[in-house]
Amino acid sequence: MTAGKVKRSSISWEGNSLETLQGWPKPIRVDFGHSLNLMQDGEAPKSEVRPMPSIGSGVFELKESDDRAWYRVIYLSRINDVIYVLHCFEKKTRKTERRDLATAEQRLSEVRARLRLGKRDEKRNHGK
Repeated sequence: MTAGKVKRSSISWEGNSLETLQGWPKPIRVDFGHSLNLMQDGEAPKSEVRPMPSIGSGVFELKESDDRAWYRVIYLSRINDVIYVLHCFEKKTRKTERRDLATAEQRLSEVRARLRLGKRDEKRNHGK
């Protein structure tokens, strides 16, 4: 590996986020795919990004739109070379529905619980 080169991240699609994204119009899928691909290589996404501290620390929203709707991908930034896509949804108004925020919050807590368990298991196995 070259000095300064960031290891490529993988993406963990939480819940039905991948299926939701796959149902969107092709230009929107391409834009989000390009942004996620850049992020996997440690680069800034092309899509507009907004921090989402109301959901949790390290959580961001990628934003795209067309003449039909606004599309959102909420993700937890890179942890141990993994980007966690928590929730994908579309909306017709400026306001984000409470249920979409709640879905992202629930999936974030599930990811953090898995990460805590992984660290605990790693500590247990390290001593053996």
